[in-house]
Amino acid sequence: MTSAPVPVPGPGLTPATTPLWDPTQYLRHADHRARPFTDLLARVPDLPTTPPRVADLGCGPGNVTRLLADRWPTARITGYDNSPEMLDRAHTEHAGPTPGGGTLTFAAADARTWTPAEPHDLIISNATLQWVPGHTTRFADWIDALTPGGVLAFQVPGNFDAPSHRILRELATTARWKTRLNGVLRHGDAVLTPQSYLAELTGLGCTADVWETTYLHLLTGDDPVLDWIKGTGLRPVLTALADAPEERDAFVAAYRTALREAYPATAHGTPFPFRRVFAVARRNT
Repeated sequence: MTSAPVPVPGPGLTPATTPLWDPTQYLRHADHRARPFTDLLARVPDLPTTPPRVADLGCGPGNVTRLLADRWPTARITGYDNSPEMLDRAHTEHAGPTPGGGTLTFAAADARTWTPAEPHDLIISNATLQWVPGHTTRFADWIDALTPGGVLAFQVPGNFDAPSHRILRELATTARWKTRLNGVLRHGDAVLTPQSYLAELTGLGCTADVWETTYLHLLTGDDPVLDWIKGTGLRPVLTALADAPEERDAFVAAYRTALREAYPATAHGTPFPFRRVFAVARRNT
């Protein structure tokens, strides 16, 4: 996610089922998806160095990475992602000098293995770490790479027990699709509780601010919840069934029917509750 969904395709999957990302589909709900990033950014304190060095880990199409230049106009900002499709969109639309004299660049990297080559003032990640099993094991390396007073900040979806995700997993385990989709989808343990993130980050010598928010998005259009999930959580299924279009279309049709029941439309749109977990951790020494 994306930043975008960030867009580190699902570790633990085989190459055949690593999700292929569609920047255009992802950006169909760009305003709703950007709001958690702006809420996260609002809690990031002043950075220790001028100009600051900033990394956006899982930058997706770069649409929110550019917001970092609004907050820190002179910053050297790099957005990292391992989706070629997302990086191409980010390069095309957002790379280059920033109005305040900084720079915005994009590079290929994987959150499972990326470690900064130089000290950073801010490492930020938006809706990406849920794709990285065991992502808390990466925190120590990232915090070690921060300058004193530097910040690690991230936001992850906390809605894996929501109907949208429960239905998706249940459908994937039915007789018709369970062989093709075994192990493809993430489960509720893809992210930690806020309390667990707080313990992890304070245990690494940080002052941490951790919270959760449930957004009530009012979506419009036909089957808007399905349209939303086509840009993120459904990508592994669409990728795994790409060589079997009839099976793919049948899965999407069954999922659409179930989502209509779980998220009924109203006269003003379709309410879509979405819980997210946030953390801002400042290195103390």
